[in-house]
Amino acid sequence: MGQYLVTGANRGLGLEFVRQLLGRGDRVIACCRHTARASELNRFSGKFPGHLKVLPLDVAEPRSIAELVREIDMLDLRIDALINNAGVLSPGEVFGEVEAKALTQAFATNAEGPFLLTQALAPRLADDAKVVAISSGLGSIGRATRFGTPSYNISKAALNMAVRMLGFALAERRIAVLALSPGWVKTDMGGTGAELEVEQSVANMLKVIDALRFDEKRVGQFFANSGDPVPW
Repeated sequence: MGQYLVTGANRGLGLEFVRQLLGRGDRVIACCRHTARASELNRFSGKFPGHLKVLPLDVAEPRSIAELVREIDMLDLRIDALINNAGVLSPGEVFGEVEAKALTQAFATNAEGPFLLTQALAPRLADDAKVVAISSGLGSIGRATRFGTPSYNISKAALNMAVRMLGFALAERRIAVLALSPGWVKTDMGGTGAELEVEQSVANMLKVIDALRFDEKRVGQFFANSGDPVPW
């Protein structure tokens, strides 16, 4: 039984991570921007007493990160696995009309936020802990074949480098850091035409996370939900 912290936990992949982790007996700190509106998380609190804490967090706001860290310090919680899942995508972006604010928001949420949150929570990570960032195949430069969702793709590529840097920063404590692609999933972000159901994607990713171990020769890697490497 471990202590997991999941961001963006009120819907989609984040909510399913919480559901599956609680279902197998783990403890979870579930973070989202509006805890009062997180009806499913609050229902889980009643179903799994003592195993779930729902805390507010906007990963794009450094002050919100600082408040979360203070709360975790007060509760004296040790984190075995941090899952940086919160993300944002601006649909329908057309070249020539991409706005600076879309790029800024995407970078703040998808890359800067996970980096700053992991840095701030580092003292609370157990030695041999795991840090996972939910990335995307769309953040792979090597796999890019067309122009589409540029603010999202660019920010996910930046997230992949953030994972690499965090891997080196935490290597002394043998903390494994991984960028993990969930695949194309049927969520609000992925759409109904996607290939994978949310339950299967998360089950696949949990297998990868469970098997993850620190390896000084493979710091800050990028994997698919199958566990196969994804090209940078």
